[in-house]
Amino acid sequence: MLRRIQLLIPLVALLWGMSPALTTSVMADEGGDTAQATDGESGDGEAGDDGSGDTDDAGGEAAAVEESQTQGNVAWMLVSIAFVLMMTCPGLALFYGGLVRKKNILSVMMQCVFLMGLMSCVWAIVGYSLAFGGKSPYIGNLDHVMLNGISPQLTSVEGAELNELKKTASVAALNKGQIFAAFQGMFFIITPALICGAFAERMKFSAMAVFCVLWGLFVYCPIAHWVWADTGWLCEWNDAAMFKAVDFAGGLVVHISSGVSALVIAILIGKRKGFPAEPMPPHNLTYTCIGTGLLWVGWFGFNGGSELAADGRAVNAVFATHLAASAGVIGWSIAEYIKHGKASILGACSGAVAGLVCITPASGSVSPFSGLIMGLIAGVFCFFCCTKLKNSFGYDDSLDAFGVHGMGGTLGALLTGVFATPLVSDARGGLAGNWGQMGPQIVSVLAAVGFSVVVTLIIAKILDAVMGLRVSEDEEVQGLDISQHGEEGYIFQ
Repeated sequence: MLRRIQLLIPLVALLWGMSPALTTSVMADEGGDTAQATDGESGDGEAGDDGSGDTDDAGGEAAAVEESQTQGNVAWMLVSIAFVLMMTCPGLALFYGGLVRKKNILSVMMQCVFLMGLMSCVWAIVGYSLAFGGKSPYIGNLDHVMLNGISPQLTSVEGAELNELKKTASVAALNKGQIFAAFQGMFFIITPALICGAFAERMKFSAMAVFCVLWGLFVYCPIAHWVWADTGWLCEWNDAAMFKAVDFAGGLVVHISSGVSALVIAILIGKRKGFPAEPMPPHNLTYTCIGTGLLWVGWFGFNGGSELAADGRAVNAVFATHLAASAGVIGWSIAEYIKHGKASILGACSGAVAGLVCITPASGSVSPFSGLIMGLIAGVFCFFCCTKLKNSFGYDDSLDAFGVHGMGGTLGALLTGVFATPLVSDARGGLAGNWGQMGPQIVSVLAAVGFSVVVTLIIAKILDAVMGLRVSEDEEVQGLDISQHGEEGYIFQ
């Protein structure tokens, strides 16, 4: 009887989504009794029980467990894809939307929604191929244009030829490739959307759309290739890489690249009319708070999904992510209380995002408690960057994209080289006896910063000369909701 129960465990796991680790644990707990039962049945001399049946059962058992594990991984990745998409809209749309003046809320939301559509199409057509195609250390190629070799294609072949093609080009054969392309596509959406916070309330919608496409292809894709393509010159698992930078979920690829580019475009496009003489407080911090919660939850898919499997490292990434965000809230709020005598909801939300940004490159290589420490440091550090640093230089980074993402991402990339532990991944940081890891981390930060600044400046200058980046003064005063979209966010009658 116990033996039959044991054989049912993988099937139960498959039907109910039980994790492979839990399945294995239950089987191990039953191990002693199972062995005794097997021995007893063998002693009874039941017909046909010559030992070969046990081998067949074990093989079927292993296959069932493997199938269950595969299904679990797929389920987790589908959820992660949805979580990361949710981060752009409604997450970022609400977070940024609440921070602008009420005459510009729809323009921010439209940027997020439109980029979800636009960047997804660009990614499928050519973006994925530039980021992950080819064998160059620096940039992809056109091997996977229009998802060639990544997803099933139209075909008119039949019979034996079709059966042969299915071995390499069917949905089942391309399962992992489609999951990876879809998941990475969500990153391609949100990264340029982060930049929108720097030029909020004053950039033409048409210029924004063209800028984001060009920036995605010529800034994001090369850096993604450097760090995450198997042949990238900064790739952690590339044996031929000179600088094996640890960037589990996008500190370099997402946050540093977008944050630094945001500063460039904010300076180039100029300050908002009336800044800083006129007060420009957020019009709806309720939206910002709701957006923060959605971003926080979505980040579990952002970081946890970067493991591409439902396993222990994914669990570690999610737990470290949560503790970093939690400590970020505390760090920013304490710093704000010391400076102003009050802790605000805006500060708490900003601190949470600062902690999430900081842990992003490290979530797959540090312990959860190290994540807590990193988040606490990030909360205080990013508070300083968004207040003292910003005021000292006088730039108008409207929604602090540079102060939180650029500086928080830089801090996270460097602290990854300090806290990485071999008990989580193969990476080993300074506190684990390998201060040499700081070398690749520093080089990768400098490379991402330098490349992003130069290419962003070139793109922005060309677009400003060709089509203009900024709306007219009258349009800015009227608000982008009306001047760019012909709509109002609030109509009370």
